[in-house]
Amino acid sequence: MEKIGYIEIRIVGSKGKLELTPELYDIKEIAIMLQNVENLLFSTNKKKRPLVSYDIEAGSVNNIFRTSIQTIIGFNAILHQIQKTNSIDFLELKTAEAFENIQNIAYQKDYNFFIKTSIDSKTQLEITPYTKYLISENIWVDAEIYLYGTIINAGGKNKANIHIDTSEYGTLIIDTKKVFLKEQENNLLYKKFGIRAKTKQNIDTGEIDSKSLQLIELKDFSPNFDYDYLKGLISKAKVNWKNIDVDNWVADLRGNYDV
Repeated sequence: MEKIGYIEIRIVGSKGKLELTPELYDIKEIAIMLQNVENLLFSTNKKKRPLVSYDIEAGSVNNIFRTSIQTIIGFNAILHQIQKTNSIDFLELKTAEAFENIQNIAYQKDYNFFIKTSIDSKTQLEITPYTKYLISENIWVDAEIYLYGTIINAGGKNKANIHIDTSEYGTLIIDTKKVFLKEQENNLLYKKFGIRAKTKQNIDTGEIDSKSLQLIELKDFSPNFDYDYLKGLISKAKVNWKNIDVDNWVADLRGNYDV
């Protein structure tokens, strides 16, 4: 059986003149907390994540999240690094945004959050109305990227977009214009395309902001093997290589060592 640990997020605050308790902690706040914790622990691949169970206990409001000990160990390391650097900029975007969301709740509701794990009670991160765990804007710059994958959805009632399934990033949603989709003569669904898109990119980690993707260009992408095309390239290359001693060229490329 898999070993289990837990994360404790204790919230101290008030509702009006009453001290905050589980009875005064609204289900909307619980839903937001659950979403933030999932992003804290699993910023990318949520499909293969381990089970996470939830309890709410007294002691102001004490949120307990139980999951695999390996996940807890990784999260404890994150808490330690945040304490050490007093920053969340080094985190993957989804994780950083989750911490920033908790910080904004602390500002809005005058809550104090105390976050720790079962493996190290000394490593406790405090997020209060006076802390500043926010993402630095200057680490995200405008960028253009190229994506390859299969379009699995296109359209939208109010806001047009396309959904592309990629091997590198999973499924991405890319904003586009309704007129672009309207002018397409052929069905785009379930076909492979290359996409040029605008986005925000982290200058330190290279991570892209998947929420800011905007379509620039869509190109057919059919990676089929074309023997005649390859044969033509080889014929053209023979002209340039006819006066070259291949053995000497390879030896020169390898340098002065034995193989």
